[in-house]
Amino acid sequence: MDTTERPRGPHLEWTVVASDIGPLLLAATPEGLVRVEFHATPDRVEKMIGPLVSRLGADARRPAPGEEVLLAEPIRQLQAYFAGTLRRFELPLDWRLSSGFNRQVLQELDRTVPYGSVVGYGELAARAGQPGAAQAVGNAMGSNPLPLVVACHRVVETDGGIGGFGGGVETKRQLLALEGVLPQALF
Repeated sequence: MDTTERPRGPHLEWTVVASDIGPLLLAATPEGLVRVEFHATPDRVEKMIGPLVSRLGADARRPAPGEEVLLAEPIRQLQAYFAGTLRRFELPLDWRLSSGFNRQVLQELDRTVPYGSVVGYGELAARAGQPGAAQAVGNAMGSNPLPLVVACHRVVETDGGIGGFGGGVETKRQLLALEGVLPQALF
């Protein structure tokens, strides 16, 4: 019999995991992965958890490493991604932190831009049914609550530039190199 105390009502499980691009904050609800955040240093995590809990109206719980329930599979898949053995995340996602056009664009990105490929902001806008909304696509990428899993690093400038990235341009380069879009750094 499982005697582990579980929160009653809405809850959020969160943790910080090491990755090839630095510490990542992961948060999940019973509906699915709800948040991935780059550069999850202790001071940043402290500033992120309160607003996240408030926005979701949930109790937060950080399990001991290896005792994750809601995050066990996201952690496993992220490790496989960074090891080069996972090309598509197969996770339930909780989309509550995104809405309207932003959610539409992010879901289109997730459906149509596979591992190892890129798409321009304008092309993604057209795929989402809003040709000419490239700048709005950029805003949607900047608001992505699920980077890495919903791979906004795969969205680049139409003229061949790498474009911006919430995790930093160097992190975007590392992810595109991992996926074989850019060459690996020599140093």
